[in-house]
Amino acid sequence: MSKSKKQMAFFERYLSVWVALCIAGGVLIGHLAGDKMSFLSDLEIYNVNIPIAILIWLMIYPMMLQIDFSSIKGIGKAPKGLILTLVINWLIKPFTMAFFAWIFFDKLYSAYIDPDLAGEYIAGAILLGVAPCTAMVFVWSYLTDGDPNYTLVQVSVNDLIILVAFVPLVGLLLGITDVVIPYETLVSSVLIFVVIPLVAGVITNKYLVHKKGEEWFKNEFLPKFKPVSIMALLLTLILLFAFQGPNILNNPLIILLIAIPLIIQTYFIFFIAWFGGRKLKLSHAVCAPAAMIGASNFFELAVAVAIALFGLESPAALVTVVGVLVEVPVMLSLVALANKWRY
Repeated sequence: MSKSKKQMAFFERYLSVWVALCIAGGVLIGHLAGDKMSFLSDLEIYNVNIPIAILIWLMIYPMMLQIDFSSIKGIGKAPKGLILTLVINWLIKPFTMAFFAWIFFDKLYSAYIDPDLAGEYIAGAILLGVAPCTAMVFVWSYLTDGDPNYTLVQVSVNDLIILVAFVPLVGLLLGITDVVIPYETLVSSVLIFVVIPLVAGVITNKYLVHKKGEEWFKNEFLPKFKPVSIMALLLTLILLFAFQGPNILNNPLIILLIAIPLIIQTYFIFFIAWFGGRKLKLSHAVCAPAAMIGASNFFELAVAVAIALFGLESPAALVTVVGVLVEVPVMLSLVALANKWRY
C-alpha cells in the first residue's frame, strides 16, 4: 500500500536558506553599522541582553505550548524507547559532543583558532550537546511516520529533565574544559528561557484546551504561532551575526570549521540511537523519533545561554548559531535514511 510523500511546511523546509540569508544580512549590517551596534549590545539586565531575550522567549514559548505533561502517563506503553532516549540524551550525547569539540577546536584547529578562544568554541558546542531537541523533533517524527503520542511523551520527559540536569551537566563539562562559569547566570538563564516559558505554555495549553477544545487548539491556535517562532529566530540570527560580523570577516573559514564537528556529532549520535533501538527491538514508529531527538538540539536554549554566559560577540554564541545553520539539512538527510531503513 503506497503512502503519499510527507513534506515539511515551506518555512521549515527552507530554514537553512533563511538562516544563510540572515547570516549574510547580519554580517553586512554589522559591517555597515560599525560601532553603532554597541547601542543594542549595551541593553542588558543582569548580563542578559534585552532585545535578544525577548526574541528568544518568542521562539521558545510557542514550542512549550505543545507540551502536555498528562501524556507522561503513557510511559508504560513502551518504556524501552524512553529509556533509550534518556540514555542517549543525558549519558552519551553531552560527553561525545565535548569530546569532538575538544579534538577539533583544541587539537586539530590549533593552527587556525587562538588557543585562548578555543575554550569558548568548545563551550558553545557543549551547550548544544546538553540541550536535546524539544520542537523540531515533532517535524522529524512526522516525516518518519513516528508515533506522535509517544514522541510527545519523549519530549515531555526530556523537558522535565532539562530543568534539573542542564545546569549540573553544563557546569561539569565546562569545568572539565577549564572555562570559568558564573553559576548564577546559568541558573537564571534556565529560569528565564526554560522554566518561565514552560510554565506559561502549560498553563495556556490547559486553559485553551478546556475553553475551546483540543481540536481547535491543535488545528487553529498552534499554527498561528509558527510564523512568530520562525520570525523571532531569524531576527535573532540577524542581530547575532551583526555583532559577529567583524569576527567572521576576519576569519571567513570559521563557519566551516565549526560546522564539521557538529555534523560529525549529529550522525554519530543518530547511528548509536538507531542501532540501539534496533537492538532493543523497538518498532520503527518509536525508534525513528528516539534517534531524531538524540541527533537534534534545542538550539534556542543553547543560543540563549551562550549569550548570557559569554556575550553576544563570543565564539560560544557563534557555535550555537552555526548549529542552527547545519541542523535542518543534516536532519533531513537522517529523515531520508530512517525512511530508507524502514522496517
